[in-house]
Amino acid sequence: VQLVVSGGGFVQAGGSLRLSCAASVAIESIDEMHWYRQAPGQQRELVAKIVRGGSSDYADSIKGRFTISRDNAKNTLYLQMTSLKPEDTAVYNCYAYFNWRDYWGQGTQVTVSS
Repeated sequence: VQLVVSGGGFVQAGGSLRLSCAASVAIESIDEMHWYRQAPGQQRELVAKIVRGGSSDYADSIKGRFTISRDNAKNTLYLQMTSLKPEDTAVYNCYAYFNWRDYWGQGTQVTVSS
């Protein structure tokens, strides 16, 4: 499975960005897909996840501001980020658990200025 991440960039505090993670397989067949982030000097943090049945869960730090979704027709996972804060600055990456294996995208930088 190949995962291609896009959509990062530079945004001012309060702004929005949408990250995309395009999968090389039918996304509805993937057991779980997650968005992670890692800021410099910090541990990787699970931001949001969605399972095959469609239920989702979020980290408390972003709850109410970020939304995970998927487009089965495009085989793409999204992370809509709103009300961004400087502390959201990190490398964001998507993850897939499929057929008992782990797969990662290449990551994308999100920088939020104050």
